[in-house]
Amino acid sequence: MENKEVKKQNFFLRAIPYFDKYGILLLLFLMITALHFLQPDVFLSWRNITNVFKQISWQSMLALGVFIVIVTAGIDLSVGSIMMLSLMVLAITSKAGAAWYIVITIPIIMGALCGMVNGFGITILRMPHPFIMTLGTLYIFRGTGNLISGGVPISGFTEEVRFLGNGRIDLTWLGLEESQYLPVSVILIAVVFFSMWAFLNHTRTGKWIYAIGGNPNAARAAGINVNKILVIVYSLCGLLAGFGALILAGRADSGYPNAGLNAELDAIAACIIGGASFFGGRGTVLGVFVGVMIMGILRNGLNLMDVSSFWQQVLIGTIIVFAVYIDVLRKDLGTRK
Repeated sequence: MENKEVKKQNFFLRAIPYFDKYGILLLLFLMITALHFLQPDVFLSWRNITNVFKQISWQSMLALGVFIVIVTAGIDLSVGSIMMLSLMVLAITSKAGAAWYIVITIPIIMGALCGMVNGFGITILRMPHPFIMTLGTLYIFRGTGNLISGGVPISGFTEEVRFLGNGRIDLTWLGLEESQYLPVSVILIAVVFFSMWAFLNHTRTGKWIYAIGGNPNAARAAGINVNKILVIVYSLCGLLAGFGALILAGRADSGYPNAGLNAELDAIAACIIGGASFFGGRGTVLGVFVGVMIMGILRNGLNLMDVSSFWQQVLIGTIIVFAVYIDVLRKDLGTRK
């Protein structure tokens, strides 16, 4: 009897690493299966799948940026405001009649500059935690966006500007119908996520980012310029928010003051659900993508079932608490080992 209990315990201990690594993919599969069962004729239709990818396109950029920050055991509460400011700058530049290639470059540069402000503020001002700096810039960037735009929407962009967020790749040559197209934003997501995976896993700077999140003091002792890396990390986070603004401009054909409102919370939620740790030094780009997909599929499925948005908030909040609790258990288990 005692041997059976020991074997059972050993089995669970051996299964933990696999569940830790592939559990999020299993959750995504189970969610897709359940929603397909509940909405058999709608959920896995080409049109609905396309809508899901459109909805998560700009949100995935914010989540990826926040993920890099979380890997360093930091946080960025200002990504939604950075995206809004970048979007308003894009709209004003477009309205002024600038060439399309200038219009699409402006939000990316603005996002990177805002991220750099966060990075320098955290390092030079020696903030006790990035929460403080990014909470302040959350208000600063959104207020600035409202000041330069007068707090009113600005619409009417050229096709070139709208291409990334609204462009379509025709698939009729594959024998599909005209309505079964591939959004350009899906290609952008694939390129950006692959590039970030390569950066984090196959460059020296990427490995240093994980090292800083694991133990910043040890990283300093190893000769890593922690402050420089943190500035790079927050600049990249802002740059990705600028990409999000560019995608959103294409989808909405408008720059509007409420863009990205509370989007930072969804971005953080996607990272945590995807396996990133608030303790730093942990997480994968694939996990972030799966986390974004879970958030997008969950909202899409609940909308199809006409579930109240209030219940959606309750459910998503519960999932976040559960995900963080698993992260705490994982850390406790690692400590015991």
